Amino acid sequence: MTDLKTVPYGSWKSPITSDLIVKGSISLGQLRMDGDDIYWIEMRPSEGGRQVVVRRASDGTTVDVNPPGFNARTRVHEYGGGDYAAHNSTVYFSNFADQQLYRQAPDTAPQLISEQVTDSRLRYADFVIDGSRNRLICVREDHRENGREAINTLVAMPVDGGKEQVLVSGNDFYSSPRVSPNGSRLAWLTWNHPNMPWDGCELWAGEIAGDGTIANQQLVAGGLRESIFQPEWSPDGTLYFVSDVSGWWNIYREASGAAIECVCEMEAEFGAPQWIFGLSTYAFESADRIVCAFAERGLWRLGIIDTHTGKLQRIDAPYTEISFVCAAPGRAVFRAGSPREPFSIIEMDLASRTTKVLQRASKSDIAAGFISEPQAIEFPTENGLTAHGFYYPPKNSDFAAPNLERPLLLVKSHGGPTSAANAVLALGIQYWTSRGVAVLDVNYGGSTGYGRAYRERLNGNWGIVDVDDCVNGARFLATRGDADGNRLMIDGGSAGGYTTLCALTFRDQFKAGASHFGVSDAEALAKETHKFESRYLDNLIGSYPERRDLYRQRSPINFTDRLSCPVIFFQGLEDKVVPPNQAEMMVAALRRKGVPVAYVAFAGEQHGFRRAENIKRALDGELYFYSRVFKFELAEPVEPVPIENLSAARP
Repeated sequence: MTDLKTVPYGSWKSPITSDLIVKGSISLGQLRMDGDDIYWIEMRPSEGGRQVVVRRASDGTTVDVNPPGFNARTRVHEYGGGDYAAHNSTVYFSNFADQQLYRQAPDTAPQLISEQVTDSRLRYADFVIDGSRNRLICVREDHRENGREAINTLVAMPVDGGKEQVLVSGNDFYSSPRVSPNGSRLAWLTWNHPNMPWDGCELWAGEIAGDGTIANQQLVAGGLRESIFQPEWSPDGTLYFVSDVSGWWNIYREASGAAIECVCEMEAEFGAPQWIFGLSTYAFESADRIVCAFAERGLWRLGIIDTHTGKLQRIDAPYTEISFVCAAPGRAVFRAGSPREPFSIIEMDLASRTTKVLQRASKSDIAAGFISEPQAIEFPTENGLTAHGFYYPPKNSDFAAPNLERPLLLVKSHGGPTSAANAVLALGIQYWTSRGVAVLDVNYGGSTGYGRAYRERLNGNWGIVDVDDCVNGARFLATRGDADGNRLMIDGGSAGGYTTLCALTFRDQFKAGASHFGVSDAEALAKETHKFESRYLDNLIGSYPERRDLYRQRSPINFTDRLSCPVIFFQGLEDKVVPPNQAEMMVAALRRKGVPVAYVAFAGEQHGFRRAENIKRALDGELYFYSRVFKFELAEPVEPVPIENLSAARP
């Protein structure tokens, strides 16, 4: 055993390089089962962020379904999801370049089946097969009328191509169409501005008439203050769904006489925020058994519910995040990860409870001595409340810090803001901890996984509660000796970027930060963003323009005189969610003020970075920025980032 080298925090040499991260990493999701075959989507940074449908056959062979030149990704709601469906070995998918629908049978080229429209003005998502009528039912987002927001409907489309049929219309949003096993009924979710689906939405069901239209449409559950998630038909034709009417997302079903009954009541979350289409937290192994994932205190577990008794049997498994649950008799597949393992596609034999890894998000094999495992922490915050987070201490089996030195701390503010940090091995976090930088991933008030009341803490208080919790989390760790209070940093993407900029502008706890495609002007976001989020801020801040005063008060761009610490900005130039001008206005203001600032813009990137070279640049650029601000040496050189006004940085 070699002696540890004594080197200051931040200067440890790490095997977890940005090249390693982008070279061997992919994103996994959107699982489907079709007979004995299993499908999922891989997002590959090495291919420019292209999404590929992958099929795994029963003999263990895997093949890419959509060939090079095709990218299985929809832009409905801009965040997409529900990008494809599989039925009888044929895959139907939305192609990113033209947003049209394609059918791909085995050993054939993709065939266009939607009505071709120029400039991608019709978009499709969330496909389900109506097998008895040989058609697809899906969400359509229509951008053909200039000067007004897109029109969302549920439509049917013949699988061989032909004219689309509008089935359900009139509301602002639709999702989750589901056809009953005998093909006689359709269920779906719908909601209207200003709600987001996690605020309140409705579950409807109707009969599919002889001409394919939907008759006798009936409201099943939901409302303005009740969130419904993932309707599903059981094999015996009973309609199930997740509702938070109790304050927790639990599984319910439609009983006899249209009564609604809770299947398994728990103080746990069986649902998640519907940012993308195609999410699933439960599936039917049979009419008698539901395989399910549920979150308790922000950590996800696996279980099986007996549909007759409502009893939940917990499955002992190491996973802390589980999603995209699918099931068939005797087996289940899902995406899962743990503090020691990255997200992977897992197949489980339900009799023996043995598991098989079908694909891993990262092929990199990192020794345990370089992996920092998250510690779930609770800490006091404003108004006598408690907030949550995952703390990652610095860890590197080759290095130790000088005696009495405390580590730099990077606080991470997740996006959404209605979302959550998870406790899954992420090399993007280990990149920091293996170099001697502690990380706190905050589940601030407003995060999911802790019940509706915790989620609603942010209502009317975005830019306040989230900031308080990030500040108090950093203060908590500094007070107990786990961080250097003079070397606290914060970063975040999208809504997390907004929290970051608010914390840097309106508080003085942090000494530097990084905004990744973050919001600096809440008023501009309310006026300029896309349809799905165009009224999101009504609940988070207030109605616009009626409460324009609040929007201005909570926009860092209006208070750059209060910002005196260094900030680096990373921005995609084709971002339609948070347009580039938000970052550029902030950079210009800091430049004029003489505050150290850097701006890294990526051509061709949208909301979030998908290309390997840009993911690498953002990681290394942020590290380089902090090393120059806090004047610590890097163990290995990285590509420099031009920093303006660097001489103004404090020693």
